[in-house]
Amino acid sequence: MLIIGNGRMITRNPECPFIENGAVAIQDNTIQMVGTLEEVKKTYPDAEFIDAKGGVIMPAFINTHEHIYSAMARGLSINGYNPQGFLDILDGMWWTIDRHLTLEQTRQSALATYLDSIKNGVTTVFDHHASFGQISDSLFAIESAANELGIRTCLCYEVSDRDGKEKAKASVMENANFIRHALADESDMIAGMMGMHASFTISDETMELCAANKPAEVGYHIHVAEGIEDLHACLRDHGKRIIDRLMDCGILGEKTLAAHCIYINKHEMELLRDTNTMVVHNPESNMGNACGCPPTMEILHTGVLTGLGTDGYTHDMLESYKVANVLHKHHLCNANAAWAEVPEMLFTNNAKIANRYFKKKLGVLEKGAAADVIVTDYIPLTPMDASNINSHILFGMTGRSVVTTVCNGKVLMKDRVLVGIDEEKILADCRQEARNLAKSING
Repeated sequence: MLIIGNGRMITRNPECPFIENGAVAIQDNTIQMVGTLEEVKKTYPDAEFIDAKGGVIMPAFINTHEHIYSAMARGLSINGYNPQGFLDILDGMWWTIDRHLTLEQTRQSALATYLDSIKNGVTTVFDHHASFGQISDSLFAIESAANELGIRTCLCYEVSDRDGKEKAKASVMENANFIRHALADESDMIAGMMGMHASFTISDETMELCAANKPAEVGYHIHVAEGIEDLHACLRDHGKRIIDRLMDCGILGEKTLAAHCIYINKHEMELLRDTNTMVVHNPESNMGNACGCPPTMEILHTGVLTGLGTDGYTHDMLESYKVANVLHKHHLCNANAAWAEVPEMLFTNNAKIANRYFKKKLGVLEKGAAADVIVTDYIPLTPMDASNINSHILFGMTGRSVVTTVCNGKVLMKDRVLVGIDEEKILADCRQEARNLAKSING
């Protein structure tokens, strides 16, 4: 038994959203009790105790769209790379990297990403992987890293025709093999989806191959209308908009996750809503790639389950929270925009998305929920209560405010010290593989 207490506690349980001096009791991988420190300690007097030291205790974060394979791009300079638009960024940077990745580099990228996630209080990661240099077993390499570090993760491989039919077929089979493996696993720590790059790089034939090999229990994870080029290609080649094409191909549905959705219209939003398809917004990536600002507020108000991701741009969900908040205020010229919507996406909807793939309830501190708990060192300088907790998080915390991270009942970081994880070796190995990758790209 483990108790985490002596802090202001944000539960995300609407029946009891905030406890001034709270504590949570954990047995194995499940929360057994939530209450005041006095109540919990009285019930479990012999439990191990982690002192929050007056900081904030809350549910761990969930990232609903990551790109682990981008880990070694940090500081990488590719000879001749001078992008003039989004397609140049894709081909010149990201597709160049993934075409050179080895299985070991994929695994090291995963270790580095999950390590940073733990430091930022993220314990559940939906990743969208690509490594056309070595496709087979790449998802299993990522899974091994997740298992090693104790992270909950949902994986898929990015199917695309961009490197030919044989690699597209190999990508489909990697997804199918991993999905079957994940479905047979009873840990509730791994899941699989049928990954797709985007409409403009996937033929009807490959769409059909994905459908033929996708187990019925899962959906698709696909980039949708991230660049205007995706929409133009769909109109030109298929005579319809992207969401309509995905609808016709049977891609939409309650287990499908559509990333970005920048260039979609009201009709498409209604199709997403009516099919119960999930959407994930990635504000920093959209801004960094100069793709445009998606109509995320309108998508959410239409009734689409919309979450928040990072697209590999960062592993800090609070950074994405801050950027999304100001992006939509700026874009809509409305200082009242995004106040309620972005925290709903991060704290409520990400949990709902994750729970379409994981059984134990996530994103909340309540009896019976998953024991995913973080502690931050934030001490408020103004009054803090249930009515203003999101404001305190937005303006007072970053991911690196997290000092303790617990996932599935296991302490992964305590007082900013990683537990049972050799960070120095992981980073040294990753740096060496990053040198190898750069050399293989630039010669």
